[in-house]
Amino acid sequence: MTAELVRGQNHPLPHTRLEIRVTAGVPVLACATFGDERGDAPGTDSVAHPGSPALPGVEVSRRAATGPRFHIDLEAVPAPVQLVRVVLALPEGVGGPDRFGAAAAPSAVVASADGAEIAGFTLTGLDAESAVIALELYRRHGGWKVRAVGQGYAGGLGELLADQGVPGARETAAGIQEAAGRHPARAVREAGPGPGTPDGARRPGAVNYIHPGRPRLTATPATSPATPPATSSPAEASAPPSGPGEPPRPVAGDAGGWTMDERLYNQVWGMFEDLARSVAAYRSATGFAESRMDQELDRLLADPRGRTGGAGEAARARARAAHDELAGRARTVLDRDLDRLAAESEVVEPALPPAYARWDSACWQDYQVPREAPMALRLGDLRLPERPGLRIPMLVRLPLERGLWIDSGRSGPAVAPAADPRRSAMDTAVSHAARLLAVHPPGAFTVQVIDPAGSATAALAPLTAAGVLDGPPATGAGGVAALLARLTRRVDLVQMAVRGGAAESLPPDLDPAEQLLIVHDFPHGFDDRTVTQLRYLADEGPAVGVHLMMVADREDASGYGPVLDPLWRSLLRITPVPDDHLADPWVGHAWTYEPPVVPPGSGILDRVLRQVAQKRRAPRR
Repeated sequence: MTAELVRGQNHPLPHTRLEIRVTAGVPVLACATFGDERGDAPGTDSVAHPGSPALPGVEVSRRAATGPRFHIDLEAVPAPVQLVRVVLALPEGVGGPDRFGAAAAPSAVVASADGAEIAGFTLTGLDAESAVIALELYRRHGGWKVRAVGQGYAGGLGELLADQGVPGARETAAGIQEAAGRHPARAVREAGPGPGTPDGARRPGAVNYIHPGRPRLTATPATSPATPPATSSPAEASAPPSGPGEPPRPVAGDAGGWTMDERLYNQVWGMFEDLARSVAAYRSATGFAESRMDQELDRLLADPRGRTGGAGEAARARARAAHDELAGRARTVLDRDLDRLAAESEVVEPALPPAYARWDSACWQDYQVPREAPMALRLGDLRLPERPGLRIPMLVRLPLERGLWIDSGRSGPAVAPAADPRRSAMDTAVSHAARLLAVHPPGAFTVQVIDPAGSATAALAPLTAAGVLDGPPATGAGGVAALLARLTRRVDLVQMAVRGGAAESLPPDLDPAEQLLIVHDFPHGFDDRTVTQLRYLADEGPAVGVHLMMVADREDASGYGPVLDPLWRSLLRITPVPDDHLADPWVGHAWTYEPPVVPPGSGILDRVLRQVAQKRRAPRR
């Protein structure tokens, strides 16, 4: 349970690897300072800030953001350091407020490396202050505690640093502001829905909300030769500097995180939020321009003297010109932001590892079966109509917290008129299953299939030919019942073992690998009992490593009525063709989802699956 702190209250820290997540209504600078036994800063090199984001054991966000992060490893903090202060400051020269009292009260949450929240603090009561010490982490009796501080400084960051004894505090503060000014403010909220957004809220069968999920700092992601593990970004270190007056050049891995895998994950979701907020601002500005023009025209029409004649025409022309000017300025700002995002995408996309990359990425040419599972998986791309060519990878955390529903009732211009949408949906399912197999270590992930009528044989050919399925597809009512019974038993046994703390007592024949069940042509071959088992697997399976991938048209199961509504709601609905059924929980855009496409004739899927199969067989030789 999260401890909600008030100013001055402290709380023990049971973990040494921490993440501090800040939520603010406006962009803020994340800074951290060290203090000795008297609370004084040991020197100018005891401040972490966007221009120099790392201290021993501490890393802060590299730019101003409404949701900056602090990554902290208390075991790596030098012994002479007695406390670590978490500092927030308003950036100068970005058009935002110059005092915290003009914005919503910021809040900070201290969480463990696995995302579990430990303590939270809302910084209320701020007014003229433009810099504030939010929290202090301090040593006590061989351990660490966190204290809610909330001490603000109307004199800004310079006054705050001077109060801590930082030499040349004003100059240091000016340098920090200058470093932040070289990076455009980015609102990166990496922990999912913001305050007030119901976690996992979704519209059944129509719109699903997408969010990145909690960062999992304890994960040791899989890497490929293209993305070696690192505590700092190699791409960042080798990036060529920008010329005078030029915006900073984008680099891959320009985000917080313990590994390159996590940095890229956070950067992709930062790009997603940048696009969401830039388009939201543009739509708001154009809506305001339209509303103002309508109001001015209504006033003209309300006055009979302005309805006709040269004066009326001139007034209408002025109203339209004012509208066009506002809309044009908004579009100019949007195009500038989208150009920057497009440039960043061009740098980030080639650096993505197989779990995040498109099927046409060069990383698949040098693919090697990983030794460890990644932290996330790419399900496709997301785009908005303001810039259709700008596509942001849609990443979901692993292990999957929700099953997937590939809607086989969807068809569209991306599918040839003679194509079968059910076949397109199953091809999409095979693509997702192949990626899941490819990004897990040998034997750590298995795939099983329910195909009651045997109608998916052609689509399943890449999986069956490579020999990566855990067994032949289950056919007929008997095959469906037997496979569901086996998976239900697995879920029951693992749940009991986990709850009883007796994982070593599991039967030796139980496969500990993550399980993916692909269900084709639902509800054909299912009866009331097997439908109940399927719902049970969808609800309880993900927590113990059994995941569901439904390839189905909801209309085919309409005979069950509302009984199946919970099943559809529990799954993330994606489509085999581009569709705008996904919404984000921040600003509510309808995003166009584009499924992953394997380049025709490339043979990449067969080549990757053969490598997976070879590695799976190797231990048994």
